[in-house]
Amino acid sequence: MLHRSTVHLGSLFMALLISVVLAGCGGGVGGGTSGDAAGGATTGVTTATEELRPAPQPPAAPAAPTDAAIRNLLAQANVAPLAAPATDANKVALGRALMFDKILSGNRNVSCATCHHTTFHTGDALSLSIGVGGIGLGPTRVQGVGQRGQGTLPFIARNAPDVFNRGQAQWRTMFWDSRVSGAPGNFTTPAGNQLPAGLDNVLAVQAMFPVTSRAEMRGEDGDRDVFGNVNELAQIADNNLPAIWAALTARLLANAEYRALFAAAYPTVPTNQLGFQHAANAIAAFEIASFTGFNSPFDRYVAGDNNVLNAAEKRGAGQFFGAARCSQCHNGSLLTDQNVHNIGTPQIGPGHSPEAPEDFGRGAVTGNVNDRYRFRTPPLRNVALTAPYFHDGAFVTLAGAVRHYDNPPASLANYNQNQLDPRLVGTFLNSGAVIAAISAGIDPRVRNINLNNQEVADLVAFLQSLTDPRFVDMSGLRPDRVPSGLPVD
Repeated sequence: MLHRSTVHLGSLFMALLISVVLAGCGGGVGGGTSGDAAGGATTGVTTATEELRPAPQPPAAPAAPTDAAIRNLLAQANVAPLAAPATDANKVALGRALMFDKILSGNRNVSCATCHHTTFHTGDALSLSIGVGGIGLGPTRVQGVGQRGQGTLPFIARNAPDVFNRGQAQWRTMFWDSRVSGAPGNFTTPAGNQLPAGLDNVLAVQAMFPVTSRAEMRGEDGDRDVFGNVNELAQIADNNLPAIWAALTARLLANAEYRALFAAAYPTVPTNQLGFQHAANAIAAFEIASFTGFNSPFDRYVAGDNNVLNAAEKRGAGQFFGAARCSQCHNGSLLTDQNVHNIGTPQIGPGHSPEAPEDFGRGAVTGNVNDRYRFRTPPLRNVALTAPYFHDGAFVTLAGAVRHYDNPPASLANYNQNQLDPRLVGTFLNSGAVIAAISAGIDPRVRNINLNNQEVADLVAFLQSLTDPRFVDMSGLRPDRVPSGLPVD
């Protein structure tokens, strides 16, 4: 009897316990809230069991590599501290005026700074730039209408690159297709033997060319400038570069304030011996003085401060210079090999003449089919400030750009063009033939990297550590006025 009573009481106790559990969980007939069609006690018991289990925890982030390990990787990638180049204050003053003055454009409506503006960290925050005839600045800039009935003018074929730290002695290439390269006395450019002597560096050589481009700055034959005057620069034949540069120099020296600025910058050069190369040297001097910086957390780490990077940034550095293989191309103190590579970038926009709507990149310069779709490795200082990314701005976020490297062929084939400015949606060249041609030449160093979400996040954290605080707000570099009296963007 005692045994039977004990069993009965035990059963009664268990029944009461189950009733309490069911009631507390909204269980019982018709009391479930889990959405189970059957409702009832079974649903309530299952929910109670799940609630008693500990919530699953995300996997812990891996440990950061040691500083010794990171420094060993930096040494292998030839990363060392950079030094600031010297500049002349009078050249810098002249170059600042020239950088922001629309007098350098045929129709007097575009300046160098329109596409390389301090508000947008030496770029324009557009995937593809808008040159002659455009209205506004940065992401709000809209295309103009051609003066001779051309309709809406096209986007420029390529993204406006940043110009940070381009004054280093080891810097030797300019433009996405590296069509300008070399060092003083040995420059290779589209001008060939038309390039004047006396250019200080490859950055100054670069400044010689946007002013000759009809779409970027010079305008079309028959255009009139903002005052209604004939655009004399546009009347010159495209292949007569010396005449274009001479006409620009004449414009500048017709202005008394510019004559004074040139005299201060070049006191030993007679006015009648000044050429546009002197203006280009001054623009380069301004860019070097204003856009050179070595105070990012990463720079301070390279200089010896082990505590300036956090764990995520150090994990990202370990990936960047290690397993993710980024430093095979982004190496050296400039974080670029300055070589050209096909990384499977989606092609968007109007394309680059003469191969439009495609852009063959370096292949258009060399004529070598193996160079098609190859573009220069960009440097990465302040990269978190300079979206969109790649030669045509196809990726608008840093995370998106990093994820592209996870599997470039798949990223190219499945590219989502809805991330673009609506004006560029529909311009992605998604034909099977184009995608196959690009994919066939993708550099093997960017294949099969296979990044997971943690590694992508860590790489982004590392890339953000390349931002120099002085460049977050660059508004103080913009002049209030320029010698021509034209509006300053």
